[in-house]
Amino acid sequence: MDEKALAELVVRHVIDVPDFPHAGILFKDITPLFEDGPAFRQVVDGIVDHHGRSSFDVVAGVEARGFLLAGAIGYATGAGVLPVRKAGKLPREVLAASYALEYGEATLEVHRDAIEPGQRILVVDDVLATGGTAEATLALIEQAGGIVTGFSVLIELAFLHGRERLAPRDVHTLLTV
Repeated sequence: MDEKALAELVVRHVIDVPDFPHAGILFKDITPLFEDGPAFRQVVDGIVDHHGRSSFDVVAGVEARGFLLAGAIGYATGAGVLPVRKAGKLPREVLAASYALEYGEATLEVHRDAIEPGQRILVVDDVLATGGTAEATLALIEQAGGIVTGFSVLIELAFLHGRERLAPRDVHTLLTV
């Protein structure tokens, strides 16, 4: 499926929810996409096709909806899956990075021993907004010695300029709004 068709597929499966999780935020609910098996498969296949099956060893999924993408991509390619968690959710020694969200602050963590030096990692998440979550995730992976080989999101909110924070890295999005 080409990029334009993938974008249209995502559009058909997104529900806008105003004032969630806070007043003034327009939340992009992608759960209908995950609920539609054939559509979800097309999205996963599109991300894999874009990056290439052999370009990564591990898929890092950012909590929480990124976990769903990472698990499916990992399964489809035989790659491992790395959860990038919110603070306090991992039981062993962690690396951590704090960042600002469009509606607050947060910290992400990975297990200190989860990434082998030189391991090639594809990072996936649902939405790119201000870029804080993505920037923190990429920094954590690199701090642990991993090599980020790609970064994909389902939806990019271009008006928040998150892509600029990630330059010069390539950002792959299925839908830009």
